[in-house]
Amino acid sequence: MKQQFSKAASPVLVSLGIFCCAVSTQAATNLVLGHGNSPNNPKSQAAMKFAEIVKEKGGGQITISIEGSAKLGDDLAMVTALERGTLDLSVNSQGTVATAVPELSALGLPYAFSTSAKAWEVLDGPVGADLAGKLEAKDLILLGWMDNGIRQITNNKRPITKPDDLKGLKIRTTPDKSIMDIMTALGAMPAPMNFSNVYEALKSGFVDGQDNPLANIHSARLHEVQKYISITNHNYSVAPFLMSRKSWDKLSADQRKLLKEAAAEATAFQRKMMADSDARLLAEYEKMPSVQVIKADQAAFKAATRKVWDSWELKPFGAFVKKLRAAAN
Repeated sequence: MKQQFSKAASPVLVSLGIFCCAVSTQAATNLVLGHGNSPNNPKSQAAMKFAEIVKEKGGGQITISIEGSAKLGDDLAMVTALERGTLDLSVNSQGTVATAVPELSALGLPYAFSTSAKAWEVLDGPVGADLAGKLEAKDLILLGWMDNGIRQITNNKRPITKPDDLKGLKIRTTPDKSIMDIMTALGAMPAPMNFSNVYEALKSGFVDGQDNPLANIHSARLHEVQKYISITNHNYSVAPFLMSRKSWDKLSADQRKLLKEAAAEATAFQRKMMADSDARLLAEYEKMPSVQVIKADQAAFKAATRKVWDSWELKPFGAFVKKLRAAAN
């Protein structure tokens, strides 16, 4: 005999239904993380590490969906989406984020940091805290200063050993004023371009060369379309790991703590990957028959770009540049 139920739901069932809905809503919290790097890049792997830590330590209350390889648009599109609250998270680029906070570009002034470790020391101190505050004022919450390494110059025309060798070459750069000023000071013609377009631009000869850390050169396979890699160490760049304020404000205090802790672990993981990759990739490129590695005269490059520092101290944020200069030395 079938059991007959009243059309009116019992208080117990109503309560149970409300509880289930609350659990379901909490379990369904999903954050989207966008970046522009290929799957084997350290920033891409750090994004995956972040998602794993959040899942493991958060007990599934937050999940991270990763959209890499510029699937959500270029870095500028993702920064704009963060500001508008239509994207939750992004591991982005220094030059692009500097469109919101111009002081960030100063981190890339020529030979500001002798090593990446020195840059991390400065970023994890008062200078980094100052920049984090400026980012927050633009509705961008800093979760970590990931590393984009110290940059080297590649090209197809000739070995670059001294500044004069760059004269007349069209060099792709990020849309970062500091690196564009460096290239101009060295006699090159800077050509700002999205990273996703660099391989084809080099292959077609639209640009003669570009500059990037070895890890980025390798993960994007730029060595396939470049003959010369010059070890210049001319510029450091950071990769800010950011969250939209609108997304941040929706989280509980415990959830924010979870993301901060996971980001700290992922940032340390990514920095180590970048540091380890330099020596390994340099050795790999030195053995590669299709590529010639050149040790550039870094003292000459440093002397040729010293005037860039002087001009930047005259900018509206010149006080910050002086503060950075003092901290970096």
